[in-house]
Amino acid sequence: MNIDITGARIFWETPIKLPVLGRLCISETLVVSWLVMLIITGLCIFLTRDLKVENISKRQALAEMIVETADNFVVGNMGEKFRYMIPFVSALFATSLVSNLISLVGLRSPTADLSTEAAWAVVVFIMITGQKIKANGVGGYLKGFTTPIVIMTPFNILSELATPISMACRHFGNILSGVVINALIYAALAVANRALFGLIPGAVGKFLGAVPFLDVGLPAILSVYFDWFTGVMQAFIFCMLTVMYIANAAQPDE
Repeated sequence: MNIDITGARIFWETPIKLPVLGRLCISETLVVSWLVMLIITGLCIFLTRDLKVENISKRQALAEMIVETADNFVVGNMGEKFRYMIPFVSALFATSLVSNLISLVGLRSPTADLSTEAAWAVVVFIMITGQKIKANGVGGYLKGFTTPIVIMTPFNILSELATPISMACRHFGNILSGVVINALIYAALAVANRALFGLIPGAVGKFLGAVPFLDVGLPAILSVYFDWFTGVMQAFIFCMLTVMYIANAAQPDE
């Protein structure tokens, strides 16, 4: 669905589909997701080239700072026994961050598609369930749905399923809202631009009205919040919820 508002287009869940093999299609979200992975892989290769023990470069110092930050974040919130989770949480944060910020170059953010966050949430949910079964056993895990009384079982099941749904929808909603608000602002500025310069009679007014003068300035300021701040915060919040849910799931029920 394409909505054209006085020359400004808002793209609402309209993935570009390219036929590959029969009915198999590649969407725009998938293509940009591959690009995000290539960017992250390239950065990792760039930051870890020619590592040294002494006289390290600024590039290596940055890489070590990133690794130390990830280490402190995971171990500080989950405990030493979850050190093996550092690569997963780091990859999740990097993927979310780059996906959120890639819209700055005009590409459609993969996180503006609910299927992206849904896939992440399903993976996290499986890990949470695995930790609960590991801590309490299969019987203890199933018994947990009957607490405090058996009649609460359906509600406990819904509460369990609500975890991945809430994680996915929270991230998706915040990113998509920023995309929609930015598009509406551009559309409103286009209308205001034509109305303002339309006061000038003749061809000069029409020409100046077609040039997006008002699109310079305000959108850039708002982008600091909707793209940079929101993108970084949503990546952080998703990872924080991930480590807290998994750490809590590893605690045996009393």
